[in-house]
Amino acid sequence: LFQYCLSGHPTLPCNVLKFKSTTIMLDCGLDMTSTLNFLPLPLFFCHCLNCMKGLHVASLSALFQTELLDLSTVDVILISNYHCMMALPYITEYTGFTGTVYATEPTVQIGRLLMEELVNSIERVPKAQSASMWKNKEVQRLLPAPLKDAVEVSMWRKCYTMPEVNAALSKIQLVGYSQKIELFGAVQVTPLSSGYALGSSNWIIQSHYEKVSYVSGSSLLTTHPQPMDQASLKNSDVLILTGLTQIPTANPDGMVGEFCSNLAMTVRNGGNVLVPCYPSGVIYDLLECLYQYIDSAGLSNVPFYFISPVANSSLEFSQIFAEWLCHNKQTKVYLPEPPFPHAELIQTNKLKHYPSIHGDFSNDFKQPCVVFTGHPSLRFGDVVHFMELWGKSSLNTVIFTEPDFSYLDALAPYQPLAMKCVYCPIDTRLNFIQVSKLLKEVQVRNLLCPLGGCSPSAHPRCLGAAGEPPAVQGEGATGVASPPHLVFLAQLADSLVPLEIKPGISLATVSAVLHTKDNKHVLQLPPKPAQPPASKKRKRVSDDVPECKSLKPLLSGSIPVDQFVQTLEK
Repeated sequence: LFQYCLSGHPTLPCNVLKFKSTTIMLDCGLDMTSTLNFLPLPLFFCHCLNCMKGLHVASLSALFQTELLDLSTVDVILISNYHCMMALPYITEYTGFTGTVYATEPTVQIGRLLMEELVNSIERVPKAQSASMWKNKEVQRLLPAPLKDAVEVSMWRKCYTMPEVNAALSKIQLVGYSQKIELFGAVQVTPLSSGYALGSSNWIIQSHYEKVSYVSGSSLLTTHPQPMDQASLKNSDVLILTGLTQIPTANPDGMVGEFCSNLAMTVRNGGNVLVPCYPSGVIYDLLECLYQYIDSAGLSNVPFYFISPVANSSLEFSQIFAEWLCHNKQTKVYLPEPPFPHAELIQTNKLKHYPSIHGDFSNDFKQPCVVFTGHPSLRFGDVVHFMELWGKSSLNTVIFTEPDFSYLDALAPYQPLAMKCVYCPIDTRLNFIQVSKLLKEVQVRNLLCPLGGCSPSAHPRCLGAAGEPPAVQGEGATGVASPPHLVFLAQLADSLVPLEIKPGISLATVSAVLHTKDNKHVLQLPPKPAQPPASKKRKRVSDDVPECKSLKPLLSGSIPVDQFVQTLEK
């Protein structure tokens, strides 16, 4: 078993597994935080945004570390949820990939909607000019922050097109939960419910004698999807764990309550509420909570608008994927009743949906109101128009519920801003306490955590559940699961700084190269970062030294708050 970690994003993983002569890619998430480096794309000419000298959104972030692996050698791609397939067109259409992609039907259909909304939002605002010279390192370092500090901008790509999306989706084979799929007679893969989103999956990858479990974007909370299948994960030889919540202290129920109370307070005071969101997922739960809340809060006459090119399709899909829903919602289908109450909100005209702000919306628009629209980055989509429209009044409120983007960075181009900003991130993915309990129940032999998805130095509660600390990988890292004996070089051992996490157990983070020969495994010092060549004279291949990027420092432990505050004051 050999694994490559190709993504540095904690909740948008991309891992490649070499197992029994089969090369399997696990997810292909698209990191769109690079859009925060750019100015928003206004739908109309906007003096505030157009007068600012800078680059408007044109690029999406680097997919992953492609120099580690020839992606044309990948046999199969397994998708865990619709957020983790957004980079699929870049792989299937640009790398020579000829394999098969496996995903559940809701994942494919809702993933298509997310891609369609992304493409529509970018393409409907034509750019008068396009620039690429800024990607030159010599030019980039002269740019203002944050662009001058952005890394590997040469790997950023223009947004794909709908023909490329359709071509990518045509390579997907639909699967159901617990369906066993044979890969070349060597490996069998099986999707399991992960409890996070409609159709979201964990995967079992097994041969005749070994079992590998891939757990990504999972939830043990009771929401609208089918609950997580934990039993099938038991007795795995290796469990690859990623996609944990990055806001473990934000309780989802508490955040929903805060969302509703801030919304009601704003509307009662005559203001409007803007909710930047994706067209699927958390919005279903928010609409369900508001359905139960609006009458008691006296909001019956306040219109709710859902604006997205795919709004209608999203609301319809949520009602027809009954077999992928939790038991309570499945039983409603046989009554028959719609599983989600937003159907009733639409029938009573309390919720209206529109493909854009043009046409019917312009005629129906009434204030005060609540608007759900995208994109959560505030860099493109109809949300840009509403930020400009409502940003100058302190009566209005923007409520951030998606945890994927820094709300302060998202708001930066709109400053100074008079409207109130509320941060209520709702993330139902596993936190570290839940992971600890899960690992004790499923009894895995080895735990592998791509760095960012679960960092043991920052979150010691992840340790001990599998009997020993997990192996942790950073972006661009490769790893062999469960080496039987590891030998540290003396220089490497001297550099370790153990931290006691509980009596008798200490922890130290290690950055090293694993050298394996004759069944002996030695951890060696990592090579130093490559120095620029002194001359232009070409080296022979035999003279080349392995290059290594500068290692990022890892922080751990608790902050001495008093000392920290005093230092800040100085």
